[in-house]
Amino acid sequence: MIGASVLGVVVAGAIGGGVADRLSLGGFGDPDADATRAARVLDEEFAAGTADLVLVVTADAGDVDADEATTAGLALTEAMAAEPGVSAVTSHWAIGLGELSPLRSVDGRQALLIASLEGAEDEVVDRSGELSVAYTGERDGLVVAVTGLGEVTRQVSELSESDLRRAETLSMPIILLALIVVFGSLVAALLPLLVGIVAVIGTFLVLTLLTGFTDVSVFALNVTTAMGLGLGIDYSLFIISRYREEGALGHSTEVALSHTMQTAGRTVAFSAGTVAVSLAALLLFPIPYVRSFAYAGVAVVVLAAGTAIVLLPAVLAALGPRVEKGKLVHRAARSTGSGFWHRQAERVMAHPWPYAIGVTAVLLALAVPFLNLETGTIDDRVLPESASSRVALDDLRAGFGGRETSALTVVLPEGADDGALDAYAAALSSVSDVVRVDGRPGSYQNGEQLAPAELIPDALLTRFESEGDATWLSVVPGVEPVSAEAERLVENLRAVAGPGGEVLIGGPSAELVDTKDAISARLPWAFGLIAVTTFVLLFFMVGSLLVPLKALLLNVLSLTATFGAMVWIFQEGHLAGVLDITPTGFIDVTTPLLMFCIAFGLSMDYEVFLLSRIKEEYDLERDNERAVAMGLEKTGSIVTAAALLLAIVFVGIALSSVSVVKLFGIGLALAVLVDAFLIRATLVPAFMRLAGRANWWAPKPLRRFHLRFGVWENEPIAVLDRRDGLVDDTPADADPAPED
Repeated sequence: MIGASVLGVVVAGAIGGGVADRLSLGGFGDPDADATRAARVLDEEFAAGTADLVLVVTADAGDVDADEATTAGLALTEAMAAEPGVSAVTSHWAIGLGELSPLRSVDGRQALLIASLEGAEDEVVDRSGELSVAYTGERDGLVVAVTGLGEVTRQVSELSESDLRRAETLSMPIILLALIVVFGSLVAALLPLLVGIVAVIGTFLVLTLLTGFTDVSVFALNVTTAMGLGLGIDYSLFIISRYREEGALGHSTEVALSHTMQTAGRTVAFSAGTVAVSLAALLLFPIPYVRSFAYAGVAVVVLAAGTAIVLLPAVLAALGPRVEKGKLVHRAARSTGSGFWHRQAERVMAHPWPYAIGVTAVLLALAVPFLNLETGTIDDRVLPESASSRVALDDLRAGFGGRETSALTVVLPEGADDGALDAYAAALSSVSDVVRVDGRPGSYQNGEQLAPAELIPDALLTRFESEGDATWLSVVPGVEPVSAEAERLVENLRAVAGPGGEVLIGGPSAELVDTKDAISARLPWAFGLIAVTTFVLLFFMVGSLLVPLKALLLNVLSLTATFGAMVWIFQEGHLAGVLDITPTGFIDVTTPLLMFCIAFGLSMDYEVFLLSRIKEEYDLERDNERAVAMGLEKTGSIVTAAALLLAIVFVGIALSSVSVVKLFGIGLALAVLVDAFLIRATLVPAFMRLAGRANWWAPKPLRRFHLRFGVWENEPIAVLDRRDGLVDDTPADADPAPED
């Protein structure tokens, strides 16, 4: 097994090592949404449409209309138009409207050059980077700063990738030191890293293969590294701690491993199943960026569990007693029932109501800000204030009256005659928060035509030309493109009757609306899938109805508190100075969804581990309180250590300078810690004590089903119980099990 694993890792590394170059930088929208379809029509039918690249140009002399600035601006426009991959260019100087130009700042110091680029999303982003390097800086008395959709996407991606490498470099020594403290020996401490590395490299191979069939986001690498390392640590802790426990009883290596895999091995398999189901729910959403987390997450979970169940026992068998080699930390053995976690369980169960009410009240208080959640989509403000594309867009927000670079696109694939198009454009211009509507017939404002096509410079009209029947209108908004006001604007524009035929409204604000609609429409199905599947898996493990139900409710309580804290920090802006973030009044719409699925799975990971030991103890003596105390005693230190180590991994991610990545890291670290210290150490024993024997109740048909098909940690005890009819605390009337 070790030889086969080494060979597999070598092959996976050779094929999947370059996975980053095959991953997508886009995929944030629903491919079938109106906004995405509008963008496709623009790319296929028209030379211009999307402001892929925006140059914010400042005149050294302070006036962009001065002779020297005009000459330099026209030369800059011509140079950009001649660049390969640039399909269309317009600029303040090219349209020649002087102070009336929509591409001129209010004070006349700055002007815009807008370019559309050819190719798919990744090609646009790559070309944006090349042009940014070529054009940023001073040119003939003009200072050029480059921004735009492509450049912002590129900088977010590159900064996230460099931050991830830095986080790995900083956190790895800390994790190794913590593992040595937890495991006590150097050899044992290296085994979780082995499991994590194998899972990560294997996932790289899976992602590489998937890129041949579908788009996979580059941000999938973040979840691959974090969860691969984190779950490798979790699963290794579960198995190695149980292996040591069995060895301390005097069992041989073979017997200790057999008992370990029968108990902890099964727990790892069930735990991986719950995590994988939570992440697989992301496949229900049509957004490639969201689905990418499912691809990476499910792959890394399955590979981490498979490595822990197959390769780790093989390594333990080969090492034998040498697994304790390099022992650096010696701990005195404690007698059963004397440990801190046993006393903690007894302390809580002695006063279950105060603990249950007190901790629940704290979590509900943390959850209150979640009621004010506002969602949006990622824009340049996730970048640090010093990022060049962010600086340029801040200048654009402050100095320009309209949002020319964030214009909405109203696309008519089947076209329309000039009369109908004129009336439609006028109607659109009368909608509140619309600054201006431009199109083939001319420009419109407040329901009236400002200027017919004959009076508009060709530089502004050529973008509406198409070889086919299709046409489109540019709607310049007067509000921030990612905001509640922009969402209302999109809804109002879509409510205006069109000139006949299909009408597609696109642009950043429309993408926001469509993305939120795509997520909200499938959210109940995703939550339902997670809840039902997790409930069924836990029932197979514990054989009761109440315990799985409590596990689900406690997980939701924990995550709601975490989300409340994230809204308080990132949406409302508390601690913004400490964390160096720019609060925007909203949270990226996909982030709570991704955090829920990942954190729910990880929380259930610890729940499964704790419940498996409680059930194992309960099967032995049918004493609910003793089972809870013993279960927490045998798992408390392991769950705590696993949570702390996983939190270190997520805190490393939180060191990113990209605020949405920072949110992800802090949120998951907080979720793991809340779950380990408040839920598992306090609320679980409190509610288990309050429920008493009802914890293990199930209707008779379900008890019979669990007897035949459920999972039993103590297999011999289960067999005896079947023969003796001792299914629960009372004799069961189930039919006798068939003879073996």
